[in-house]
Amino acid sequence: MSSPILPHVIRVITSQRVRDLRRRRAEKRRVRNRQPHRVTVYLRINDPYSYVLLQVLESLAERYPLQYDFRTVLNLQPDMYPAPAMWERNAFQDGAYLAALYGLEFPAARPATTSVRDAQLTAQLLHWELQPGYLGKALALFGAYWQDDSVGLQALLDPRVSGNVECYQHHLRANENLLKANGHYLSGMLQYGGEWYWGLDRLEHLERRLNEMGLARGGARVEFDRGYRDFCRLGNPGEIADAQRAIPIVIYFSIRSPYSYLGLVRVRQLAIHYRIPLVVKPVLPMVMRRMQVPRTKSSYITADVKREADKFGIDFGCIADPLGRGVERCYALYDFAQAAGRGQEFLESYARGVWAEGIRSDTDAGLRQLVERVGLDWQQTRGLLQADGWRVWAQENLAELYSHGLWGVPSFNYGELNVFGQDRLDCIERAIVAGSSGAI
Repeated sequence: MSSPILPHVIRVITSQRVRDLRRRRAEKRRVRNRQPHRVTVYLRINDPYSYVLLQVLESLAERYPLQYDFRTVLNLQPDMYPAPAMWERNAFQDGAYLAALYGLEFPAARPATTSVRDAQLTAQLLHWELQPGYLGKALALFGAYWQDDSVGLQALLDPRVSGNVECYQHHLRANENLLKANGHYLSGMLQYGGEWYWGLDRLEHLERRLNEMGLARGGARVEFDRGYRDFCRLGNPGEIADAQRAIPIVIYFSIRSPYSYLGLVRVRQLAIHYRIPLVVKPVLPMVMRRMQVPRTKSSYITADVKREADKFGIDFGCIADPLGRGVERCYALYDFAQAAGRGQEFLESYARGVWAEGIRSDTDAGLRQLVERVGLDWQQTRGLLQADGWRVWAQENLAELYSHGLWGVPSFNYGELNVFGQDRLDCIERAIVAGSSGAI
């Protein structure tokens, strides 16, 4: 049974007040140690997110007094990527989307490469880390790599370096160990003052932090918010064609995923705004599918969801993890809620309860509260809690998710368009407005 105290402890730990306290302490340490505003940047040559991030770092340093500490990595932590091939395919699609959104360079096709070539280029980047001018050199190397410019790559590679890759393995491991020790697993990451910022999708949080510190040159502004700033404002609902309105938005959802909670709240807003049908397809959490979710990953996700929730005005932080019995009880009642016409309201109520209100869904008192506040009868639902028919459709939903080339939640489908993550809901909106379900 979950602890009655833990949700309130987590609420304090994730609060803006504690976050601001940590930030003030980090700034005091920086001033005391007479350090610059140093941002540690983790880059990987074959990572699309690293490529698009690298292209904006020069302009970011022109706007704020930042110094970069570049750390080249190459090897992914295998326990952090349950479906690495799907991840890489989606990352390339995502990189193309981000590049188009911000007017950056990106190829039409993934470049031809080998593990040997990637290791050679990584060694060259590692060599440059200890020299001035890394950013400019890395931009040229990444550009040649992603544009499949073999002549350009050859001109940039020092044969004394590329011919002795083994001499850089300790340096590489040191960078990868530092990334892991500091609490992360992704490349395309920035770390500043004890907080992590993933690629272009989280740069706005760093911008806002630096703006609040009074560090902006030429006026405080936020540039990296294009993925959501026009949410539910891109088109006129009255002008959406009937054919488009007939296509449902599908969300693949897990009650144990806090990103799914944000995704469900936001996709319901989107569906209501454009009067588009919404279908929710729950799946089992990874842990309940006998997969591992390392603690490091969970810790980062909690912190990241909190700042995203605050950005969208969604309550989050008083957490009563529904893992196990809480998940089972939620899914056991979903069909009943659906039949009563309140399936989506029930899931959102349940998600808000466990992720924002500390309601312990593994207890009858907590579950009753979640059930009755959406107008369902507690006495009727009690007899359904032992049903296990939901296990069939949960796994069917998972198989369907895989068939779309995706592996995690929340994921969304609209016609031929499939996207992963609540960050990409604007892609769904653009497809609705564009009148082509295959367009982003």
